[in-house]
Amino acid sequence: MELLNSFEKKIPGNPNDIDMKENNTNSTSQNDLRFLPKTLLIVDTETTGLDPQKDYCLELGSILFHVESRSVLAQHSFLIPVERNDAEYINQIPAEITQLNQPWKEGLQYFELLLNASDALLAHNAAFDRQWFGKSSLPVISKPWICSMEDISWPTKKQLSNRPSVRDLALAYGVPVWNAHRALTDCIYLSEVLQRCESLQEVLMRALEPRRLMRAQVSYEDRHLAKKAGFRWNDPVRGAWTRRLSDREIQDLNFTVVSVELEND
Repeated sequence: MELLNSFEKKIPGNPNDIDMKENNTNSTSQNDLRFLPKTLLIVDTETTGLDPQKDYCLELGSILFHVESRSVLAQHSFLIPVERNDAEYINQIPAEITQLNQPWKEGLQYFELLLNASDALLAHNAAFDRQWFGKSSLPVISKPWICSMEDISWPTKKQLSNRPSVRDLALAYGVPVWNAHRALTDCIYLSEVLQRCESLQEVLMRALEPRRLMRAQVSYEDRHLAKKAGFRWNDPVRGAWTRRLSDREIQDLNFTVVSVELEND
């Protein structure tokens, strides 16, 4: 994306709109004020469907990752008993297999130990995974989340889309991909990507910057600008191109945006 050359950028839309003055983007001065996680808990869930109000998590995978050394400290996955699995055609986990005798409650206790040892969580499409915690047997999580699909701007030289799949991300970093669709598999992909990622600490600090849902102010003819910048049409706001962005990312846009408030925000 083309960096705006103007000193001041206006975000229009309502009387509460503010002037976004271009801040000093020196990474050292800003990152000194940011929370840098020493350990990440990389997580992935496999579920019986898409609706946490009626579906359930049936597998939980996690990897405790040390950021400075780029090392895997522990990895863990286990099945959680369910009566049915409407998503078996995707994850290939029959419900009856989850009901076989295995120490899933102890597995959950160990997951909580890994959770307590971490500073933040990382998941691919974190909005999906985080909604299962605090429901059924999974614990409530109050620690920060990083989404490797939404919150991280991967290097343009990797030629990834703005919302890459975990497999495309893995392949872009030279990580071998196999066909298994299980929770720990995606965690392994992500840990391997992090080990290969340049300037990992800065990438994580930028990913943790506060974000707001923004609507692109583009005409029909210029809608390609919003799409190229990773904005989504009709999701979550009907009839609009929207994306959650940090102030730093807003400054890098070559079109104007306005903040959007959702009822459940």
